[in-house]
Amino acid sequence: MTACTGRPGDSCVKASSLPGLFSENNIVETPPPPSELIAVAAVVPGAITTVHVAPNATVQQGQLLFSLDDRELRAEIALRREALAAAEAQLRRLSALPRPEDVPIAQAKVAAARASLADARQQLAFVAGIADQRAISAAELSRRRYAVTIAEAHLHEAEAALKLLLAGAWQEDLRIARHKVAHAKAAVARVEADLDRLTVRAPVDGIILKLNARVGEYAPVGPLEAPLLLLGSADPWHVRVDVNEEDAWRVRPEAPAKARLRGNSMRELDLAFVRFEPYVIPKRALSGQPTERVDTRALQVIYRITSPDPSLFVGQQVDVFIEDGTSP
Repeated sequence: MTACTGRPGDSCVKASSLPGLFSENNIVETPPPPSELIAVAAVVPGAITTVHVAPNATVQQGQLLFSLDDRELRAEIALRREALAAAEAQLRRLSALPRPEDVPIAQAKVAAARASLADARQQLAFVAGIADQRAISAAELSRRRYAVTIAEAHLHEAEAALKLLLAGAWQEDLRIARHKVAHAKAAVARVEADLDRLTVRAPVDGIILKLNARVGEYAPVGPLEAPLLLLGSADPWHVRVDVNEEDAWRVRPEAPAKARLRGNSMRELDLAFVRFEPYVIPKRALSGQPTERVDTRALQVIYRITSPDPSLFVGQQVDVFIEDGTSP
């Protein structure tokens, strides 16, 4: 009978005369929900300026973990906010039209135009009422008639200017100003989003299992061999056991299973079946047994530790024995 192990770098599989499957070097891990082990990484690259947590600290979802250098984006957001303030001021100016101080000026221009028209009409009536038309030239009479026409046009212009002033800003100008404000707000929101990405927060509630983020170091993006921060859930913890594909049919959910601590074989931990990982994967570690092949594939079985031990830690290796589920 053979069985195998839990995680990359482990070794497993050894022969056993017991009526069951024996697996060495299985890894203790944190369970879902909300997550298994999470290798927290930076979304954007940058120098680490602040680390807000310590190893073994309990964190809540959304809590600050570490921050990157944000000086450039803070300068950019200051510029964007000034542009937004200018656009909002322009919109307020258009919305407040007409200015109360401009109305009396326009009304005075209308009054002056009316007075000029009245004077021009009076001058025309004066020459037109002369009994002897030979006393005034035709050119003078024509000039005074045109003066009335010009005065009427000036009055219409002044009245139209007053009406335009009282109407306030043109709706199209207001619409353009509102779009400028919306564009400026979107620019601020975009920089704020970029700024927020420089602060890494806890994706779930959990415990800081490993902290490699240090102030002054450069945080790259993408998967790292040594993650900046390793986050896991609180207990009860799980054990991930790999069973060789030729023995996978023998594992039953109801079959009892126990784990033993490395270095203390007298201490047994009761295990409860959680689930099968439905996809059979290539074996990632070999124990050196002659029965093993490099093309061996394994079924991963997840068990929950129902009898926790204070000396147990996440990432620790344990040996697991699963009773043969095919036995009568």
